Amino acid sequence: MPYLNGESSHWLALSPPHSSSPSPLPTERQDLVIVGGGMTGLWSAYYARQAHPDWQITIVEAKHIGYGASGRNGGWLSTLLPGNRAKYAEAVERARATDPTGPVGSAGLSGVESVRSFQSALFDSIDEVLEVLEQEGIDAHQVRGGHIDIAQSEAGMARLRELFDGNEEYGYGREDMRFLDVEETRAHINVDNAQGSLFFPGTARIDPALLTEGLARVLKNQGVRICEDTSAGHIGKGQVSTNRGPVSGDTIFVCLEGYSDTVTGDLPGLEGRQVIPVFSSMIATEPLSADAWDAIGWEGRECLGDTAHTFIYAQRTEDDRIALGGRGAPYAFGSGLPGDGRVPAEVVELLRTRLSSLFPDLEVEVAHAWRGALGVTRDWCAGIFFDADQRIGVARGYAGHGVTATHLAAKTLLDRASGQSTPLTALPWNDHYSGQWEPEPFRWLGIRSMYRIFNIADEWERVTGAKRTSLLARFGSRLAGLHE
Repeated sequence: MPYLNGESSHWLALSPPHSSSPSPLPTERQDLVIVGGGMTGLWSAYYARQAHPDWQITIVEAKHIGYGASGRNGGWLSTLLPGNRAKYAEAVERARATDPTGPVGSAGLSGVESVRSFQSALFDSIDEVLEVLEQEGIDAHQVRGGHIDIAQSEAGMARLRELFDGNEEYGYGREDMRFLDVEETRAHINVDNAQGSLFFPGTARIDPALLTEGLARVLKNQGVRICEDTSAGHIGKGQVSTNRGPVSGDTIFVCLEGYSDTVTGDLPGLEGRQVIPVFSSMIATEPLSADAWDAIGWEGRECLGDTAHTFIYAQRTEDDRIALGGRGAPYAFGSGLPGDGRVPAEVVELLRTRLSSLFPDLEVEVAHAWRGALGVTRDWCAGIFFDADQRIGVARGYAGHGVTATHLAAKTLLDRASGQSTPLTALPWNDHYSGQWEPEPFRWLGIRSMYRIFNIADEWERVTGAKRTSLLARFGSRLAGLHE
C-alpha cells in the first residue's frame, strides 16, 4: 500500500494545522531574541521568562514551531550525552593547562570529572523536563519506561560490555544501567536472536511535536512573541535581519542546529564550516493488532536501540505503532537540507528490512516515512558559545542526542548570558571547538565512505559470527571521530 512520504514527520502530521498568518514583528527593542523555534529556542524562552517576567522576548522561526529536528526526531528523552566523552575530557585537560581562568579550566575538575558532571546534569534535565510537562499540563505522551540497547550478536555483546565500562567511568551509577540476560531482554521486548541487552531506566519516551507545541502554547500564554514564517538572514550585534524586517534585541540566541548555515554573521561557534546537516530517516507503521503486541511485548514503552554500527532507534507510540529510525542517504552534497522530509524509496525499504530483522514474524505496513537534519560537528561534540561583546549566544552540534541536551543547553546559554560563573558554565561543552569540516567533495566522499564501512562491518559480523567488533568498524569509527 502507498505510504505518506515527507510532510515533515509523523508527529507533525498528526498536529493541528498551523496558522497561515504569522505574528507581527515587534517594533520595540527586545530583551532577548531567539532565532530558531525548536527545542533549544523554546526552552531558552521558557527559562528566560521564569527568571525575568518583565522581559520582552521574541522567537523567530523560518517555517513553524518544531519544523526541524525538534519535530522529526525519535522521541527519546534519554541519558545519552551529545558527543564523544573522551574528546570532551581531553579538551578540558588542555583548557586547564592553557586557560585556567576560562569557564571550563577554572572549575578545577579533571577531564573525566568534568564529563561526569556533564552526565549528572543531563540526568537532572530529564527529571526537570518531566516536571515542567506535568506542571504546565503538557501531554507529550511521556512515559518513563527507560531505554534498552539490544545485542543480536556476540560482537554486539562485546560492545555492550565496553559501553558499560565507559559509562561507569564517565558518570553512570549502577542504578542508571544494568545488564539483562536473554530471557530478561525478551521479557521487555521479544527481539529475534537477542543475546542480551543493557537497560537504562532513566530515559522517557515522548512525542516530540506535542512537546514543542505544548511549550509554544505555554510561552504564548506567558507573553512570549513567536513569529513563524520569518526567516532570519544576517545576525549582528543587537539585530536580526529577517525576510519581514529587522528585529532588534539586547541579547540574541542562535538555536538552528542543522540549519545553522542558513544565517550569516560573525557568530561564535559557527565560524567557517563547523556544523553540517546529516540526515536521519524514520518510518512509522500502521497501528499493530493486540495479538501482535502480545507476541512482541514492549509493555513498558521502552525506547529501543541496538548495537549495530548502522544503529537503529525506535519506540512504541501512544497509538500502538512502531516508529523506527536509522541512517540511509545520510548527507547531501554541499550540505543540502532535507526540505519537507521526503525519503528515497531505497532508504524506506532499508528501514523496513531492519524492522523485519528485529521481528521476522511480524507483518507490518509502513504508514509514513520522513527524515530530518542533525547538526553534526567534525568531532561529533556539541558546543555552547557566548560572545559577551556582541551578546550573541549559539548552541549547536547535538548529533542526534538533542531532546535532553536542548533543555540543558538553554539553561547553560542563559547562565552564560548572565555573566555569572555557575556549575553549568563550567561544563565541558562550553566553548568546545570541534574543528572545521573538510571542503567538498572530500566531505561528501568521507561521510558516504564512513557509512559504507559501517554497513560492510555489520554484514561481516553477521556472516562470520564475529565475537568482537571488526577492525574495519574500528577504523571507520576513528575516521569519523566517534571512537572514545
